[in-house]
Amino acid sequence: MNFNHTELSGYLHLFWQFSWPQWILFSLVINSFLYLFSIGLYVFIEKTCRKSQLQEISHPVTRSDFFLSLFTIICNSFVMLLGVFLWKNGWIVLGETQSVIRITAEVIALLLLMDLLMYFFHYGAHLPYIYKILHRKHHEHVSTNFLSLFVLHPFETIGFGLMMLALLIGYDFSVISISIYLLLNLIWGTIGHLNREFFPASFDRLFVGTTRFHNQHHLDESKNFGFYTSIWDRLFRTYK
Repeated sequence: MNFNHTELSGYLHLFWQFSWPQWILFSLVINSFLYLFSIGLYVFIEKTCRKSQLQEISHPVTRSDFFLSLFTIICNSFVMLLGVFLWKNGWIVLGETQSVIRITAEVIALLLLMDLLMYFFHYGAHLPYIYKILHRKHHEHVSTNFLSLFVLHPFETIGFGLMMLALLIGYDFSVISISIYLLLNLIWGTIGHLNREFFPASFDRLFVGTTRFHNQHHLDESKNFGFYTSIWDRLFRTYK
């Protein structure tokens, strides 16, 4: 099975012709939509999931967190625009449309590579001096709420984006693979900050970065730095 190469090429050609004002508007719209999608998914799971809460109460929603979460949208839009600039200048080359098997392999590669890079980035963000500047605000959420995923220092948001762009420069991933990965990333981040365990208990044994896994990191900041998996935490002995 292969995706329609002609149709996809047509979309890419359309995007290539966008002016920069159009790209700025598009990036703000798409990132605002993803922000609202994450909040909607969080609320939906919280209201329909019958499992008990991981922590007694959720973190209160504050005005400062709300405005910071909106600024995260702007930072994500900046990363997207930087990606477009690199694409238009030949630094990023989008791979040709591929089979489902090849796309699946690329998505898995992106998940594992980004998980490794984010492990080291996250671990570094917990070094005392860097933590005070970069990551302390996020960890004010010892328990979580629907904004927790987006309560990040701007440099932290951009840092995650730059790691992604570095991988795209290094290998010609398909635009379909990239899109699937980014959607999984958003869903995983949303689920990871729930106050209810979303995954079956058996998933802990499958090296999956479950809701409980990340919730434990918010309770004990010296453990569980991974995101999608617990592989690196087990390997580097920071797993709990």
